[in-house]
Amino acid sequence: MAERRFAHFLNLPPGSRVLYTMTLVVLGLGYLFAMIYIFEVHAGRDGKPGLSINDLVIAYSGSQKDTRLEAAIKGPMSGMLHKEDSAKIITWVRDGSKREDFKTKVAPILQEHCLSCHDGSNPHIPDLKGYNNVMKTVQLDTGMNISTLVRVSHIHLFGMTFIFFVISLIFVHAYVRPPWLKSAIIVTPFVAIILDISAWYLTKVYTPFAWMVMIGGGFMGLAFAIQWIVSIYQMWFYKLPPEITEKGGELPRND
Repeated sequence: MAERRFAHFLNLPPGSRVLYTMTLVVLGLGYLFAMIYIFEVHAGRDGKPGLSINDLVIAYSGSQKDTRLEAAIKGPMSGMLHKEDSAKIITWVRDGSKREDFKTKVAPILQEHCLSCHDGSNPHIPDLKGYNNVMKTVQLDTGMNISTLVRVSHIHLFGMTFIFFVISLIFVHAYVRPPWLKSAIIVTPFVAIILDISAWYLTKVYTPFAWMVMIGGGFMGLAFAIQWIVSIYQMWFYKLPPEITEKGGELPRND
């Protein structure tokens, strides 16, 4: 019985290669914007520029010195307020969060910059309308709560699995030696997804697990980049080795 084979990119119809290329282009743009979003949300939580392990610890386990309100102002909401306004709110919190000062110093800032989103209409973000609601955020920051983590986890598990299934389905047409390396590249992002999301919960218990979040995300990005670059290159610029070309561009089954 003849060995079963499947086609390399160069043996596919032009229409299939165009379809694969455009899919990769859109997924690549989507992944790039996702990385920018993650950076914007997590970077600077520790008061320093850039994304660090401390930022991830604060995001998932919370800050040991700031309230939830302060952590948000220093982190994901830092771009929404002027530095002077941020300083006024933080000073108000540290001076005792007095009701009389709230009306004159804090409420006008929230009205102008925050209440368009934090008006209580979205149950997944804090309601900052009124002193009593704001006071719910003036408590020690403990990071993302379990309810939020579960909600974000199932979105990431479904979404990232779908993305890497599609890009890997394209990548299987690549010619990579040794064959086990291709399998390892395909497996890597799926393992990294599990490690990354597991580390969100583990970081709440033991903060050094934040390194696993960073490492898992790094391996995901590396696997995505390798599959994307190799697939695009081999679809349009690559020349197959003579031993494969002689067989009509078909790859062995064990590839």
